[in-house]
Amino acid sequence: MRKITAGLFISLDGVIEAPQDWHFPYFDDQMGEAIGGVMMSADCMLLGRVTWEGFAGYWPDKTEPEVEMADYMNNTPKYVVSTTLDSVDAWQNSTLLNGDFVEDITNLKQQEGANISISGSGMLIRSLLAHDLLDELHLLVHPIVVGKGQRLFPDGTDEVRLKLLDSTTFESGVTHVVYTTTGE
Repeated sequence: MRKITAGLFISLDGVIEAPQDWHFPYFDDQMGEAIGGVMMSADCMLLGRVTWEGFAGYWPDKTEPEVEMADYMNNTPKYVVSTTLDSVDAWQNSTLLNGDFVEDITNLKQQEGANISISGSGMLIRSLLAHDLLDELHLLVHPIVVGKGQRLFPDGTDEVRLKLLDSTTFESGVTHVVYTTTGE
């Protein structure tokens, strides 16, 4: 069975919103290797609507050689979980999952292939955790307090027990922590 692995940039106070505003001063080769490792272990992406819309507005026009990620982002199959989108034709290799997302994702996990990666998509990650469908959660914890914005786990989130698989601290001060669900 395929694994679903999610990766997020997150601040010390749990903010995942608008990492483009606070993340880049911490990006280094170590972080690039960690992100690349997660992405290269997957042969498709699973995205929520908000993340897909942001990516679809940016990546299709990026084809220059200096944008190394463009080829991966544009050519990798993308599965978009949304109950509000009617079409995902705006970005190549995108497929809309707008039915029973638990059934759709369970079926996707049972297909042949490599891992399924998630970038961003906080609401989707929370939903996958609630239904015990997420296998690994990779958090790149940045040494910054952002103070406002969407948090990965807002007040009122149901308890989710996780098990630490690995942690690495980069020279930038960012900590890469990898969790799995305990199934409890």
